[in-house]
Amino acid sequence: MPQRPHVPCKHPGCAALIPYGSKYCDAHKKLHPEETRSASSRGYGAAWQRESRRFLSMPEHRLCEECLKEGRYVKATVVDHVVPHRGDPTLFWDRSNWRGLCKSCHDKKTGREDSHPTYHY
Repeated sequence: MPQRPHVPCKHPGCAALIPYGSKYCDAHKKLHPEETRSASSRGYGAAWQRESRRFLSMPEHRLCEECLKEGRYVKATVVDHVVPHRGDPTLFWDRSNWRGLCKSCHDKKTGREDSHPTYHY
């Protein structure tokens, strides 16, 4: 049975070929730890699930804030960090940095932020 061809590493400027289904070559994996760590190890465990449900159940956070700006009434299903926490626990748990979004708006926002990440060497 034929195998899928190797693909280029997703790190900007790297042309190393890696097996299909992988994202980064061995040289760049350490620069992208968020890709390999589980959600619970990044802070999204039981405590986060409990607090995010509590946050979204509050009347002022039940509707998606981005959709409201456009005059649409869509239920908020995701708690978004307005300023990405990037692993900072203080910013992660700061409720003033949270807002309710629908999944569609959250995915768009996260895609915009993650498409041009900042690398620290």
